[in-house]
Amino acid sequence: MALTASLNAFALFEDCKDLFPNQQIPTSSQAGRDLCFDGFAIYYSPKDKKPIYAVEKLNQDHFSTPRPRRSNQFYEEARLPFAERSLLSDYRGSGYDRGHNAPAGDMNNERSMAQSFSLANMMPQARQNNQGIWAKNVEEPTRAYVKRSVGNIYVFTGSTGSIGSIGKSKVTIPSNLFKLVYDSNKNIAWAYWIENSNEARMTPPITYQELMEKTGIDFHLPINKDTNQQHAHQTPHPQPLEAKQNKDKAALVGGWYPVFFDEYSANKLNNIIANIKAGKVASIQIQYDHNVDLAKQLATEIEVQTNLHPSLLQSSPPESPTVTYERNRVTLIIRSK
Repeated sequence: MALTASLNAFALFEDCKDLFPNQQIPTSSQAGRDLCFDGFAIYYSPKDKKPIYAVEKLNQDHFSTPRPRRSNQFYEEARLPFAERSLLSDYRGSGYDRGHNAPAGDMNNERSMAQSFSLANMMPQARQNNQGIWAKNVEEPTRAYVKRSVGNIYVFTGSTGSIGSIGKSKVTIPSNLFKLVYDSNKNIAWAYWIENSNEARMTPPITYQELMEKTGIDFHLPINKDTNQQHAHQTPHPQPLEAKQNKDKAALVGGWYPVFFDEYSANKLNNIIANIKAGKVASIQIQYDHNVDLAKQLATEIEVQTNLHPSLLQSSPPESPTVTYERNRVTLIIRSK
């Protein structure tokens, strides 16, 4: 009851409001938890064990640097109470992909790439949908639009409805997926609305108003009822100069990030211990599958050399056609101050 009472239908996102257009947070009747990462934010449903929506702020500069290598290292979100998490084991044998809301392909540094594989960023997605129509006809065109645009493009991704659930945690399988694209320079918005099935077909984008009606979410975009993707000719609203000047001054706000140990590494461990001693680490959760000995060794060395006591959690990552896991891998989920 206490956990339920702490949930909020009006997310705050105090550490990452800058990711939202005009710092206006969407409102929804769905109770959830707000999670800030470095390059995106998530409004997460503890009931459905998946995002209600994720938001990103993208622009040309974001894609001007070399892309980091895709990590493919999924991990359970340590910020969530255990009863509210989706688990790695939930997806095993389900027939559904762990579908990104904030895509890995949008990440422009290694830390954001690692964070994008949090299960809090995943939804059960039909496999051919995820790897086909969604990747090729929704995510890629959105990135292409950002790369040729002026100013900031805000992208909201989420899912609605239910056609069942997967796993012991009963992660809701959504019936429909959406991606809302808002061009703040032209003050226009449109949305992709896709059925969550392997047989899904592309349909024309829907309007901002239609998406709000379908999802029950008010994204508080500063556009009127009739504004849609055909109105690209209207008077643009230039990005404020100070936003461009302050771009490089933004602090990292991710808070939690994973460090992977396929074997013992003194160098990795010493870096973590140095950060603890420097007062940069609030807590650590150690997730492991088979290799409890390595997990305990890392925990012991941290406890001996610092005053921090990591918690241990056994979790078994599922295989997939495209990702193979080392069962001996140990993952340290680090919460920075």
